[in-house]
Amino acid sequence: MLNGFRKALAMVAAVVLAILPSGTAFAWFDTATPIKHLVVIFQENISFDHYFGTYPNAFNKPGEPTFHAKADTPTVNGFSPALLSSNPNLNPRNLDGATNPFRLDRSEAVTSDQDHDYMAEQQAFDMGAMDLFPLFVGTPGPPPVGGGIRSTTGLNLGYFDGNTVTALWNYAQHFAMSDNSYSTTFGPSTPGALNLISGQTNGATATLNGTGDEVDGGNGTLSVIGDPDPIGDVCSNPTRNQVTMGGKNIGDLLSATNVTWGSFMGGFNLSTINPNGTTGCSRSSTGLSGTTKDYIPHHAWFQYYASTANPSHTRPASIAEIGHDGPANHQYDLEDFFAAVKAGHFPAVSFLKAQAYQDGHAGYSNPLDEQHLLVKLINFLQSQEEWKHTAVVIMYDDSDGWYDHQLGPIVNQSQGSADALTAPGFCGDAATTLALPGYNGSGNPHALGRCGYGPRQPLLVVSPWARRNFVDHSITDQTSVLRFIEDNWLNGKRIVGSFDSIANSITQMFNFKRNGDDDQREPLILDPASGEPVSQDQQ
Repeated sequence: MLNGFRKALAMVAAVVLAILPSGTAFAWFDTATPIKHLVVIFQENISFDHYFGTYPNAFNKPGEPTFHAKADTPTVNGFSPALLSSNPNLNPRNLDGATNPFRLDRSEAVTSDQDHDYMAEQQAFDMGAMDLFPLFVGTPGPPPVGGGIRSTTGLNLGYFDGNTVTALWNYAQHFAMSDNSYSTTFGPSTPGALNLISGQTNGATATLNGTGDEVDGGNGTLSVIGDPDPIGDVCSNPTRNQVTMGGKNIGDLLSATNVTWGSFMGGFNLSTINPNGTTGCSRSSTGLSGTTKDYIPHHAWFQYYASTANPSHTRPASIAEIGHDGPANHQYDLEDFFAAVKAGHFPAVSFLKAQAYQDGHAGYSNPLDEQHLLVKLINFLQSQEEWKHTAVVIMYDDSDGWYDHQLGPIVNQSQGSADALTAPGFCGDAATTLALPGYNGSGNPHALGRCGYGPRQPLLVVSPWARRNFVDHSITDQTSVLRFIEDNWLNGKRIVGSFDSIANSITQMFNFKRNGDDDQREPLILDPASGEPVSQDQQ
């Protein structure tokens, strides 16, 4: 009865939308929960232990922002005393033979990018022993004065605490976080981006400039395991490997049901001229880690699909178009998100990607520049009237090779030349019986190159409906957010071959039964520089 009623309401909404003038804002949609606006902030390259290994205990070094946990703060699956003092990770450049996790303070926020290739990450896991991170995925630097472990491949056992990632620890205190959430598969940025919007890295239907180590062949189709650029994007590197993906993504499903949605990427507007004079595909910004281009094509999730791509970065005809069909095809600049929300055109589902210097990716970004972006966005959203119906999810595309001690469950097996989790050439031992189908279903029943779950990563939910000071221990992955969208707006429709079919949702991180006047509705306004609450009475 309920499903029938919801379908009827959806049909009414579709009819109303059909008779409205093109570009007219229409924010109401039937949802299964009180959440009418979901904002997914998809950051870069962080493992759970790298940001939350010692949560909720911070060192509170003099001169750094302080963090003091509430008395009732739950514990997380972080570093045990044994992992901190007798860690089994081998480091061939450390005379002691082993490397223990060590604290990086705010002055050490700028670090080198670690190795996070599909195969190398599996090798670092060493069949579940989790002890070969410096050997397979470590990258040293920049070296500290006097040398030390940071000058070796053991750098990837370094971690930050609440004196550096202060805002994230405060969001965890006041809202909900997970300590058991994983990359859907192993590998770098592009597989994470594809998994977030489709749960499907299999199905590259076209390749350009060769495939190299970017894809893994299996049963007639190709699974993306590296970072190829999207074919056709005017900013794609003409000398770089490129692909186009087949199948459906969540944008296709939302458009088919007339649910407003948008992808908002830093640097996407090629007509913008930055303060440093850069524009077009060469727009750049400078942060603590140096200067880098704002827009990175292989992070541009929806550009890989012909149905949702905006290869020329065409601008929307008006602010009213944002979230709807139009010249921009739902692909916008990050600044368009602020403009649309301010103008009352807040899409139901929004995927946000920072300008590169603020996306958290080691090498060209860092946790302090990242914090500025996260706090700016969340402070802005909490000032809006629609905040009472909004949820923000903060999550990451991959682990960057940063150490994490927890092996995730092997929910999807693979036997290919790039696999190495349980033995050379193997992720699991029975891929023919324990593998999801490829993007076109039964025609590719055992797609290779989709070993998962991969490394553990942070996941936080910031919302007036989020549980307060709550740690979710249930197993989730990147497609858990995809499943929440499908359940909340699409009556549970799934994408063929997607991990969403086996994923848990993130619903358990909310409390939808509480009193509407509960104090969880009070905003948490933070200082973007320190990450501390602006008003102490909000702690």
